[in-house]
Amino acid sequence: MTDELSDLRLFVRIVAAGNLSEAARRLHSSPPSVSRRLTAMEERLGARLIDRGTRHFNLTEEGSLMYERGMAILSDLDDLESQVSASIAIPQGHIRVGAPMEIGRRHFAPLIAEFTQKYPQVSVELTLTDGPVDVLGSDLDIGILWNKPTDGSVVVRLLMASRRVVCASPKYLAAHGTPEKPDDLLSHKCILLIFGRHIFDRWPFQEDGKRRKVQVHGAMCCDNAEVVHGWALSGCGIAMRALWDIKEDLAEGRLIELLKPFSYDEINLYIVYPTRSHLPPRVRVFIDFLVERVNGPT
Repeated sequence: MTDELSDLRLFVRIVAAGNLSEAARRLHSSPPSVSRRLTAMEERLGARLIDRGTRHFNLTEEGSLMYERGMAILSDLDDLESQVSASIAIPQGHIRVGAPMEIGRRHFAPLIAEFTQKYPQVSVELTLTDGPVDVLGSDLDIGILWNKPTDGSVVVRLLMASRRVVCASPKYLAAHGTPEKPDDLLSHKCILLIFGRHIFDRWPFQEDGKRRKVQVHGAMCCDNAEVVHGWALSGCGIAMRALWDIKEDLAEGRLIELLKPFSYDEINLYIVYPTRSHLPPRVRVFIDFLVERVNGPT
């Protein structure tokens, strides 16, 4: 039974990953190894579960049935484990967490280190990305998101409220001048962040009581927020960043906030996790720990 459950968990992880290479990366294995285990599972069942003729595989009819029923079985097992674990005082087990790259590295990585020292029987796997954090698709226990999801199949909890800040280094401002109103950005070099397939080049402002967006331009853009942050620090241009990412730089003068009277763009940080009737104690304790340790509005 143990081998069958292990194979079932592997199959669900493969489907969630979308392809064998990504599944192998998440499982810290190799594509040939994952493929061999999948083939062995199919041979044991006497049915092909996945058509692997394309880069993004397709589930067969038998594979779809196995995935749907398998998810229900594993969910029931998780609920059973949660109820049993709830009877003991010490959280234990593994937690998978996804978070944005910069705030994940700067703020949540140290908190996770602190948490695992406090709860040594819990292990935490942190995945950092500047793309969308997909809690269900990436098989995460918890996601840290700055955009509130509308998916009703997940639970959303506000973690931190903040705002976006237009900023530049003293070096850049000394060479190019300081914009006094939003339209002044049209004559400046702006550093742009790419999110998914979208370039964030329409910056929001409030002027004369009306909200509007200014189409900014620049020679540098990147899908990594830390790279954008670094370019701003080195004087390459003006950037729009979340306050929580640059708070220390503003306090110490490495970056200067610009156009503050016109700023209104709030940005919130959320904890998101799959809807479960019995949240595993390790996950519940971890969420409570983050809420307690993260500062309120900044």
